Amino acid sequence: MRPVRLDLSGFTVFREPTVVDFTDADFFALVGPTGSGKSTILDAVCFALYGTVPRWNDRRAVGNALAPSAAEARVRLVFESAGARYVATRVVRRDGKGRVATSHAGLEALPPGFDLTRLDSGLSSEDLGAVLAGTPAEMEQAVLEAVGLPYEQFTNCVVLPQGQFAEFLHAKPAARQQILVNLLGLHVYERIREQATALAGQADAQLAATERVLADLADASDEAYAEAEQRVSVARRLAEDVATLVPALVAARDRAREARQSVAALEAELDRLGRVRIPAEAAEISAAVVAAQAAADQAAEAVRVAEDREEKLRGELAAAGDPATLHRLLDAYTERDRLAGQAAQLATGVDAARAEQEAAVRALDAATAAATAATEAVAAAERDCEAARTADRAASLRPHLVAGQPCPVCLQQVTAPPPVPDAPALAAAQRALADAKQRAQRRAADVATRDRAVRDLDRTLAAALARQAQVTERLTSLDAELADAPSAASARDQLAAIDRLNAELERASRAVRAARDAQRGASATAQRAEDRLRAAWRDFDSARDALAPLGPPPADRDDLGGAWAALARWAADQADRRRSSHAELVDAAEAAERDAAARASRIDAAFTDAGLAPPTATDDPSGYSRAAAVVVERAEAALARVVERREQADRLREQRAGYERDSQVAKALATHLRANNFERWLLEEALDALVDGASRILRELTAGQYDLVHDKGEFFVVDHHDAGLRRAVRTLSGGETFQASLALALALSERLSGMSTATASLESIMLDEGFGTLDAHTLDTVAATLENLAARGDRMVGVVTHVTALAERIPVRFEVRKDARSARVTRVDP
Repeated sequence: MRPVRLDLSGFTVFREPTVVDFTDADFFALVGPTGSGKSTILDAVCFALYGTVPRWNDRRAVGNALAPSAAEARVRLVFESAGARYVATRVVRRDGKGRVATSHAGLEALPPGFDLTRLDSGLSSEDLGAVLAGTPAEMEQAVLEAVGLPYEQFTNCVVLPQGQFAEFLHAKPAARQQILVNLLGLHVYERIREQATALAGQADAQLAATERVLADLADASDEAYAEAEQRVSVARRLAEDVATLVPALVAARDRAREARQSVAALEAELDRLGRVRIPAEAAEISAAVVAAQAAADQAAEAVRVAEDREEKLRGELAAAGDPATLHRLLDAYTERDRLAGQAAQLATGVDAARAEQEAAVRALDAATAAATAATEAVAAAERDCEAARTADRAASLRPHLVAGQPCPVCLQQVTAPPPVPDAPALAAAQRALADAKQRAQRRAADVATRDRAVRDLDRTLAAALARQAQVTERLTSLDAELADAPSAASARDQLAAIDRLNAELERASRAVRAARDAQRGASATAQRAEDRLRAAWRDFDSARDALAPLGPPPADRDDLGGAWAALARWAADQADRRRSSHAELVDAAEAAERDAAARASRIDAAFTDAGLAPPTATDDPSGYSRAAAVVVERAEAALARVVERREQADRLREQRAGYERDSQVAKALATHLRANNFERWLLEEALDALVDGASRILRELTAGQYDLVHDKGEFFVVDHHDAGLRRAVRTLSGGETFQASLALALALSERLSGMSTATASLESIMLDEGFGTLDAHTLDTVAATLENLAARGDRMVGVVTHVTALAERIPVRFEVRKDARSARVTRVDP
């Protein structure tokens, strides 16, 4: 696993969105003050992949991922593994009740050539690539398949966090062995052993099944073969005997059948001849047909006479004229009389309306003149009233005039004020004006009333004149139409004659219908008589046809009774002739049947001699041949089965030998690949190589003081400064433990690619431990060792350190700083 890009938001101290780009960072350092968040970068890598962090000490404590006061934390890691790129994403949210849970976990495989800058555009998981996992439960297996390591082994070999750097060094042999099994892909040998065991089981099962089938084939012996051949010989001889005897049986049965058929034919002829009986009504049927036909002819003549009478009346009625035309003529006369009376009434009404209209016009003219006079009187009264009002206003000023003072109206000096006049003249003028206005209003209302009356009378007169013109025009039109028409009396006489003819025609039509009904009845009676006669002839023909093979005499088709009498005489004569030969035919048939039975008995004896039961229900002689053929077929089939079972037994013996070989080979392979043999040998070889590499690095780190060795899975150091004393690794000091652990981690990273056959590959190693405890010389050796490991190009090496001297020797540094809001990461390339 090799990280490519890490995106953080709301994760512990990284409250703000942060991107850590590891592109081309084959050897990098995470530097910064204590508590700034350097180790959190490695925590985020672990959390994105496995959903937990080593220093939380609780895989369920996902709430530690949330930054204080943050409601959501997001971590997204782009990484490479075995040449493919993946994206691991986890989202943790806090709900309204303060509970924290993982709301999303997913792993996607990126398509080849995917541009990582597209991640900054807010792509959803559906836009990234093939979805390998979509839930936390699915993530565990998907990450294991992609990375090749479970969480515990990942934190022992790839990301070595604080406090757990020496875990691989101090691990129990069984745990260390399981790590190496996963790293080296030794599960493949266990799967091969399991498959070999399964194949051995399958071979044993097939061997057992083959033994059971061979046991079932024990009867396929030489004795069984000889017995089957003997049965075939007997069956074939039986078939030959049956083939010889059956034709004679067929001929005998044919003779017996022909004789019995002759007897049956004679008896059938006697039966048919004896059934001839003359029907009692044969003579009466012909007479009934003649009488019914005569009645039908009379009914047809009556129909013809009635139809002639009806046709004659229809002609007279057509010549009498059109009743509709005559009725329209009478309607025209009636309408003319009505219009003439109406015209006289309209003339009187028009004269009255004209006189009333003229009187109303004269009254309107008089009222109009009176209204004009009243209007003029109002104008005169208004003038008189205005004069009186003027005089009254002048008089009202006189009491205010003072001799020697100017007049307020004309501004001349008043010599002597005039006397103040009395004011009744104004009141009288106002009363006269009011009276004139009332008279004018009454005159105006009278004019309006009379004007409306005149307009109403004008309309009435116009309507009367229009109606009079319409009636006059219609009378003129009717007079023109009736000028050359018959008189009303003549039209009424013609209509009366037509009514009489219609009545006579109705009576004639009823007579026609009655005659036709009678004709239909007579025809039906004649038809029934004809049908009865035809049925009687069919009965005769059926009786005669039944005797046709015997040659009955011809029949007279005009005399039903005579035909029956002639047929009966002939049938009695023929029956007498046939009775004389019946006994002779019966004796011949019985002799033929006895001969056929004797021949069938000889065939049954042939089956019995062959040791077989004779076939039953052999009315058809070919049944004997079929039975013999079946015996031959079964005997030959039994022989073929014996031959086939012998061949099958030979093949099964060969297969049994093959299954035995397969079982032995599979069991031997499973034995060699048991975990305590082959796999243990491989683990010991891997551990030897790992310890050899770690010992070399440890010697460099400790200036030749220590070598690392192992015995029965436990690690020891050889202290060359103490006469080669062998000590347990747990006796090392903190700094020495760091050096030994680092040597193991670096050796594991160096040697794994050469030893592994599995998908797990340590493409990166990230160290978060103890560089500050090293002296300058050891630190220089550690730095050189890390530089050499990174220089090979097949590993990413990352360290978390406070040591400036070490950080300055690393080509890429990620400086981590923290302020009051959030931690931030800045990449520094020299």
